[in-house]
Amino acid sequence: MKKIIYLIIIFNFLLKPYADASIKDNIITNFKNTQNLSFEFKQNINEKTESGKCIIEYPKKIFCEYNNLKKKLLVSNGKYLVIKNRKISNQYYIYRIEKTALNIILDKNFIIKKMNLVKGDIIDNKYYRFKFIEGDNQINIFFDKNSYNIVGWQNIDIYQNLVITYLFNVKKNIKIKKNQFKLPEKTQ
Repeated sequence: MKKIIYLIIIFNFLLKPYADASIKDNIITNFKNTQNLSFEFKQNINEKTESGKCIIEYPKKIFCEYNNLKKKLLVSNGKYLVIKNRKISNQYYIYRIEKTALNIILDKNFIIKKMNLVKGDIIDNKYYRFKFIEGDNQINIFFDKNSYNIVGWQNIDIYQNLVITYLFNVKKNIKIKKNQFKLPEKTQ
C-alpha cells in the first residue's frame, strides 16, 4: 500500500509542470482569440474602492464609466488617456497612454509575448498569474484557471498608488459602437 501512495505522489509531482503548462497554453490561446472585452469592475486604489463598467478593444483602447458621485469617465483612443469628472465640467485630465501602466495592460500582443517568456503561477487554486516588469511598471495579470478568461490586474499607477482591478461579468468579442473610444472634449 505504501508503494502505491509513493507512486501516486511521485506521479503527481512529475505531471504538475505539464498541467500548469497546459493551463498557460490555453490561457494564451484564449487571449489571442480575444479582440475586445466588456466587463464590470471593482478597483481598489490605496484602500479606496470604485466600481463601474468598461469596454476594451485591443490594442490600447478602453472606455470606462464609474459608478461614483463624480460619474468619472476614463477613455483611451490608443494614444491618449482622458479622465473626466462629468459632474464638474472643468475637471479633465489627459495623459499620453505610454506614460501609464494601461499602455502595457491594454497591449494584448505585448502581454502575450511576456506570457510566453515568464512562468506563471497558480493563486488560491483558482487563478493563474503572470508577473512581469517592464520599465518602471511591475504588473500582475490574473486569469481564471478554468475558463482561461482574464479576471484582473494589479499595477502601480502614475501617482505611485497600488491599483488592484477585479473584472467580472466578462463578455468577449462583442459588437462595439463606432465612436466608442472617441475622447471626450474639455468644456470650460
